[in-house]
Amino acid sequence: MFSSLFGSSVPTETRDKITEFFHQYQEELFPSGIAKCCKITEIAKVKKDIVVSIEVPFACDSALDRFASSLLTQTDISILVNSQLQVQKIKRHNIQGIKNIIAIASGKGGVGKSTTTVNLAYALAAEGASVAILDADIYGPSIPKMLGLEGQPVTSPDGKKMLPLEKNEIAAMSIGFLVEEKDATVWRGPMASRAFNQLLNETAWQETDYLLIDMPPGTGDIQLTLAQQVPVAASVIITTPQDIALADAVKGIEMFKKVDVPVLGIIENMSYHICQHCGEKSQLFGHGGGTTLSDEFSTPLLGQLPLNIDICQYADNGKSPLIENSTSDIAQQYRRIAGNIAAELYKQKSEQSPDSAELFVKQVE
Repeated sequence: MFSSLFGSSVPTETRDKITEFFHQYQEELFPSGIAKCCKITEIAKVKKDIVVSIEVPFACDSALDRFASSLLTQTDISILVNSQLQVQKIKRHNIQGIKNIIAIASGKGGVGKSTTTVNLAYALAAEGASVAILDADIYGPSIPKMLGLEGQPVTSPDGKKMLPLEKNEIAAMSIGFLVEEKDATVWRGPMASRAFNQLLNETAWQETDYLLIDMPPGTGDIQLTLAQQVPVAASVIITTPQDIALADAVKGIEMFKKVDVPVLGIIENMSYHICQHCGEKSQLFGHGGGTTLSDEFSTPLLGQLPLNIDICQYADNGKSPLIENSTSDIAQQYRRIAGNIAAELYKQKSEQSPDSAELFVKQVE
């Protein structure tokens, strides 16, 4: 594939050390070993660099970077990783262009669900995936503003399907692109459900690994109807440490149980605040609630996000820390959570088909 760029073949000893390390490597996203679910497809010399191509079943570029760093530390071999993402459908459906649908939900409003959805989309993209967002919050669509796409028109070249709008390689569709928010707020449940189904099925999605659905807050009839009608592969629950938010998060977990949608885990938002002046860490809304909920329902705690003014300001201006400051601590936190979500979703598939991946190494002369 890259033969015109090769300077020389990789020495056998080096290649053997790389493959041996690959077989032994474990970390949080690969607790059973990276070779259990991934495979090396090629080890090649490209100019002065050793490039290791690795086929992976879920978005995990950060984990592959950690693999390369560990390899360098322990063997003194420096490599570049070429990740080849091969995401498979977890749940069968007929929606063209979409592989997996993940519902991002909360039991109540005001916990930062939509902001988290947008930043998770950017984080999954940073981890190597193709991502889209569907705004299911018919009564209060906020995704257009948070993506900086307010006022942009939706087009339909063939008169049958609408093209999603895009921002920084994130595709999106929302009722907010089609009608003014004040017009949507008076819709009744059945009308809102029909509108959502049209948005999902009449949008020309393009080769999307993960479609994140920003669910409306609450656990009423419309949320239950959407969860039943949409081929959701899994869900993620957003909460804050507050007792009242946790109580509503429990309702969200129970709702998805009723419709047989797995809950991948819980994200505790506004978990703590770090003072910009003294660096002191404070739990303004309580402490340990997400952990308690995780333990009670045997559901992973995917991550704990801080109460951070930058996140709010970015969202209000249609921006994201993943784009504006990709090396920041908060950006890295979102990427860790995104990797956890992708890994947990893959577990759904691996539990259905537990066969491990085989390792194949190709030496290019």
